[in-house]
Amino acid sequence: MHPAKSVIFFTTASGAGYGLLVWLAVLAVMGMLPGDMLFGFIAFGLGLGLVTAGLLSSTFHLGHPERAWRAFSQWRSSWLSREGVAAVLAFVPLGLFALTWIFALAPAQTAAMIGVVGAAMSLVTIYTTSMIYGSLRTIPAWHNGWTVAGYLVLGPMNGAVILAFLLALLGAFEAAQVVTIIAAVMLVLGLVVKLLYWQHIHSAPAVSTAGTATGLGHLGKVELSASPHDQDNYLLREMGFRIARKHAAKLRRIAIALGFAVPLACLLLTALLTAPLAQMLLLLVAVFACQIGVTTERWLFFAEAKHAVTLFYGEQAV
Repeated sequence: MHPAKSVIFFTTASGAGYGLLVWLAVLAVMGMLPGDMLFGFIAFGLGLGLVTAGLLSSTFHLGHPERAWRAFSQWRSSWLSREGVAAVLAFVPLGLFALTWIFALAPAQTAAMIGVVGAAMSLVTIYTTSMIYGSLRTIPAWHNGWTVAGYLVLGPMNGAVILAFLLALLGAFEAAQVVTIIAAVMLVLGLVVKLLYWQHIHSAPAVSTAGTATGLGHLGKVELSASPHDQDNYLLREMGFRIARKHAAKLRRIAIALGFAVPLACLLLTALLTAPLAQMLLLLVAVFACQIGVTTERWLFFAEAKHAVTLFYGEQAV
């Protein structure tokens, strides 16, 4: 599949934003979320900003972005529509959580409970995003449980890494230590999920072949003798994207190193250092490395997926 930049940014940015907001709610329930107004503006502003920017960028991939509002009407049958509805609904508790916490408009326990509702809606929204891809039977690399697991883990993982840095930056070191542990656990979990996903897409038996797609398999091995078209078309541009195996392997190593290994090493090193500046620098490196690694992983998620229609363009199996 063609890895569109707008969709890559959408899934990574909104995932990180929702993940950040989820952990803010967890800290509020634990009684460890700083009540400092500056921290509130930065943390909640960044979380909601990432979510908003991601959702807006998703419309750029549409043929007619001005008609995006119509997608909300198809929530009974479309995961894309359900995602839009869930995202809008999530803004209500998340916005209330931000306002009540930053401006102390309600007791901390009340704000925390609102945050829990917002966190639940955030996870629901991430789930609906994952199902946009996981529900597509025509793309076996996506139509499996590891797709959903990847989205539900990588978003909160990314958000935890970002939050650990923000807490340390603004001097909330006790909370930063807790979130650092959470982020380290999520990084390990994220790496396991991603490795299992890659193993699955290479070891799972083919769902369809050129023979089953054309209905000629009973006659023997089916191979393409001529291209169905004499020039490039939409299907080839969007669904016929190919990446060389050696390039995919290289990008996977980059995704593993920067998305998981480097951030995890940085987080573990912060436990060995006592200097706040050194800890913040390590956490900053973890944040940037994680963003590059997760973006690379998401690019591969699209680039390595093969649509069943490619069986009519020379692909042997999907």
